[in-house]
Amino acid sequence: MRKTAREICFKLIFEYMFQNEKKNVAESEIVLNEEGLNESDKEFINDIYNGVIDNYGSLKNEIANITKKFSLERIYKVDLSILLIAAFEISNFSDTPKAVVIDEAVRIAKVYSTENSLNFVNGILAEYVKERC
Repeated sequence: MRKTAREICFKLIFEYMFQNEKKNVAESEIVLNEEGLNESDKEFINDIYNGVIDNYGSLKNEIANITKKFSLERIYKVDLSILLIAAFEISNFSDTPKAVVIDEAVRIAKVYSTENSLNFVNGILAEYVKERC
């Protein structure tokens, strides 16, 4: 269910980008309405969500350093949300292979973003891994 958990994280972070208000993940309708989440999934969602929010500025700066051709304002918020989540997971969850995190980010982009976003997200995260790991 990590795929579903990542997708929920994406929705929560995307929402945060517009509302700029941190939510209690356990009380979020997005989490409450999703069937089949176990406690491990909910903990993962909570850790990713809070980690991204708590490190929001530094994660955005790291992505901005990689996307020198594009200011953060030019990046679709959908793509930026995906990049923030994946960057945080790559940096903080060593139990998940980096390639899996990147593949999942591209999968989410495929569902929620544009066709051009697939290569963009993949390329930025590959560069992120090269620079950080």
